[in-house]
Amino acid sequence: MGIKTSLPAAELGLYSLVLSGALAYAGRGLLEASQDGAHRKAFRESVRPGWEYIGRKMDVADFEWVMWFTSFRNVIIFALSGHVLFAKFCTMVAPQSGFVTGTFDLQEVLFHGGSGFTVLRCTSFALESCAHPDRRYSLADLLKYNFYLPFFFFGPIMTFDRFHAQVSLAEPVRREGELWRIRAQAGLSVVAIIAVDIFFHFFYILTIPSDLKFANRLTDSALAYSNLVYDWVKAAVLFGVVNTVARLDHLDPPQPPKCITALYVFAETYVYNHIGGEHSKVIPELGATVATFSITTLWLGPCDIVYLWSFLNCFGLNFELWVQKLAELGPLAQIEASLSEQTSRRVRAVFGAMNFWAIVTYNLVSLNSLEFTELVVRRLLLTGFPQTTLAVLFVTYCGVQLVKERERTLALEEEQKLDKEKLE
Repeated sequence: MGIKTSLPAAELGLYSLVLSGALAYAGRGLLEASQDGAHRKAFRESVRPGWEYIGRKMDVADFEWVMWFTSFRNVIIFALSGHVLFAKFCTMVAPQSGFVTGTFDLQEVLFHGGSGFTVLRCTSFALESCAHPDRRYSLADLLKYNFYLPFFFFGPIMTFDRFHAQVSLAEPVRREGELWRIRAQAGLSVVAIIAVDIFFHFFYILTIPSDLKFANRLTDSALAYSNLVYDWVKAAVLFGVVNTVARLDHLDPPQPPKCITALYVFAETYVYNHIGGEHSKVIPELGATVATFSITTLWLGPCDIVYLWSFLNCFGLNFELWVQKLAELGPLAQIEASLSEQTSRRVRAVFGAMNFWAIVTYNLVSLNSLEFTELVVRRLLLTGFPQTTLAVLFVTYCGVQLVKERERTLALEEEQKLDKEKLE
């Protein structure tokens, strides 16, 4: 099935209607549950007074969000603003010298963050130096790479070869409209931060899973999905702010979703792709995933939850390849070949919906707790079967189809853009 396979407009409209209705229904349930549970004893530690002009309590269960956008907010604004102004001044005096080589002694967490990422950056520098002995990198190159302020404490990680190539441009030139896109990204990040803060005054999605008796009254799948989406949004916002500053310095940092996992680019470049090759063979892929998640486990800190999370994600990546190989076998390949492209897209979307919930389950282990994950799995596969299971899968199937349609539209636009450039 090609990515350009389209579906009837009426069918896509039905998918949009179903998905919108399901999200509205789930949102209403979460809002009512948040209102009912605001004064529960189990919520006292993580639901506290919020913005006075809203007049509601706020879910503060995510210490990382509170730390960055409450405790360290003013310092972060000062640091990044100072970096931009200093970089602009240095660019006017001596182009490509706009890199701050200092750190801010905020808290112990910043020290550990900077130290951890320093290890990764020095490793990248060493590996690139060994891989390309003809390129004579200097100590100054390493210092500039390691102490680039926007990336220093918590990434995202750019491999040394990419970073060095981009900062070494004699006269970097911005593409048409790039400055406008940078402003738009900065504005979107600000709007997202405000929106998330407002959201936490009405939806206590991070606190509710800690009270299993209370959470059992809700639609667990909606609560699980909202937790996963929030984690994506949080990471996109955190790295989006940093990436905006980096783009002002003529860098091209990793974009979502690659920047969301800080270790992603490093592990993908030096471990996963190096061992797995084209990721089309079962044994090399198994070795690549085991090595990658072994390193990730060490990075996150070995413990039972991390072990389980790594095992599930490692299994998931390999299972996807096994299913793909199974589908390529003679009988199944012949069956798919006999289907129309639209039917093939629908069948693949069914498997995509199941795979999505497998991903949700794997990551709930680390996002919430093992007990809440068990509650969600039990509801989907046992106590809620078949009504809840089929309803959740159908709603997810609608979402998968809409995502595929968006990908199809973007692919066509990109193709038209390339054709236009060829004609010019």
